[in-house]
Amino acid sequence: MNAPFMSSVMSVKPEWIDYNGHMNMAYYNVLFDTCGDEAYELLGLGPDYAKTRGFTTYTAEFHICYVRELHEGDRVRVSFQLIDHSDKSFHCYQELFHEDGWLAATGEALGLHIDMSGPKVAPFPPDVADKFAAMAAKQAELPRPERAGRSIGIRR
Repeated sequence: MNAPFMSSVMSVKPEWIDYNGHMNMAYYNVLFDTCGDEAYELLGLGPDYAKTRGFTTYTAEFHICYVRELHEGDRVRVSFQLIDHSDKSFHCYQELFHEDGWLAATGEALGLHIDMSGPKVAPFPPDVADKFAAMAAKQAELPRPERAGRSIGIRR
């Protein structure tokens, strides 16, 4: 995995289109989150993780940059690149691509590992920590994305 994880192909649904005729901003989150769920399976954080182990993840921050409009029926894929991780958190970067190859949006997240009995931030169990380390090692040669770490503000 010397490339970012890539999601399955997803389609822009008719109910996601707003009055401007393109995909409403809320549904970019849906696409990024769906990719995250697929990547989480590789990290041992799939749907059964909360039920069987009493841990989950929360998103502490998520930033989206909208690059190009998506429309009803557009087919897309989303990448997932692990930028950094600690014993309790992770930083990932995602890119949303149209099936024709152009970039529609980027997303960047800070995720927290949560002990649901608190809830409180808690260390990853060893098996999950090992999977994070393995993904980080496999993606270590990837350059840091140019758009990662952007701040928001009015340029003067």
